[in-house]
Amino acid sequence: MDLAGIWADVMGTVWGRLVVFVVVAVVVALVVTAVVSAVFRAVAKRRGLPERAVARLRRPFRWLVVTIAAWVSSGSVLSRAGTDWELFATWVDRTLHIAVIASAAWFVGSVVSLTVDVLLARYRTDVADNRVARRVRTQALVIRRVAVAAIVLIAIAAALLIFPAAQALGTSLLASAGVVSIIAGLAAQSTLGNVIAGMQIAFSGAVRVDDVVIADGEWGRIEEITLTYVVVHVWDDRRLVLPSTYFTTTPFENWTRTSSQLMQAVEFDLDWRVDPQAMREELHRVLDRTELWDHRVAVLQVTDATGGLVHVRVLLTAVDAPTLFDLRCFVREELVRFLQEQHPDALPQQRVLLSPAGEEHQGKGPRAGWSTDPDRGLFSGSREAVARGRDFTGPTPTSRG
Repeated sequence: MDLAGIWADVMGTVWGRLVVFVVVAVVVALVVTAVVSAVFRAVAKRRGLPERAVARLRRPFRWLVVTIAAWVSSGSVLSRAGTDWELFATWVDRTLHIAVIASAAWFVGSVVSLTVDVLLARYRTDVADNRVARRVRTQALVIRRVAVAAIVLIAIAAALLIFPAAQALGTSLLASAGVVSIIAGLAAQSTLGNVIAGMQIAFSGAVRVDDVVIADGEWGRIEEITLTYVVVHVWDDRRLVLPSTYFTTTPFENWTRTSSQLMQAVEFDLDWRVDPQAMREELHRVLDRTELWDHRVAVLQVTDATGGLVHVRVLLTAVDAPTLFDLRCFVREELVRFLQEQHPDALPQQRVLLSPAGEEHQGKGPRAGWSTDPDRGLFSGSREAVARGRDFTGPTPTSRG
């Protein structure tokens, strides 16, 4: 067989040249991607980048280079094929052009995701003081979502602009952009408000991922922040989904705004016979037996003594909210046990005073019920007090029979 003749016959047809050029271009593209991938893996290993993150770029980069090679090679063959191949060349060109745009969007999105992952790897959130790491993590995740959404929109717009009909449609839409923007703004006012609020949350630092908050009456941890809503992981494993505008328009508590260390109180209502000093000594003995306390604040004080009871408040501190919750429960249980066993007379009691039957107040003096003490009542109890009351209420009208 004459290989030269076969080669001449293949290259003499448009289909033959198209297949040969495309195959050669794809093989060259695969070789190039293999070499670039090997170099990139070596650089990534030297810089300490994770292998899994680097591997995510390999597939989109390979598809991008292959589609570009096929697009260029097919275009070079079909552009000289003549007018009979014009329609076919147009559709092949548009199809490969869209494939290149999609592959480029995929590759750029992967690069953005890799950049964000590398950035987040430098900031650890499993340490005690992770305020900066949580702020960076929140902003980076929001930026990645915005960037991916923008890449997808740009890719779709670029693919539509390939078709002449879409270009004319884009021109007409641009001419009526003012009216459309007004209508869209009115129709999507709440959605746009949530998007703007999501961006404000991400860059203001008011709330971050892993912050402990009290929102809508629930205590939980910020699990996810998106452009339109925020997910709060409640302490009982429920998920509270709130719109982003909630955190920009409604007051809420952020327990980890500047630090994870917190201080809260354990409160008791006890009898007046309680011994605060004995409770204070027992408090320190209880704290010495636990590792939940961070040794910052431990104060026991009598903050009120009204209504027949003494209000005792114990202030405690811990490294974070979950630890503080357990510490408060532990101290409360131990002090209750101490009062039951050592000072039962300090437990709250209700006292009732019973008077002997028949003892009733009998009014004496010029008029029953009036006291001779002028300071006994302000508006009753004496003639002067009654006269003083008339100055405020006026004389009571009487009828003559």
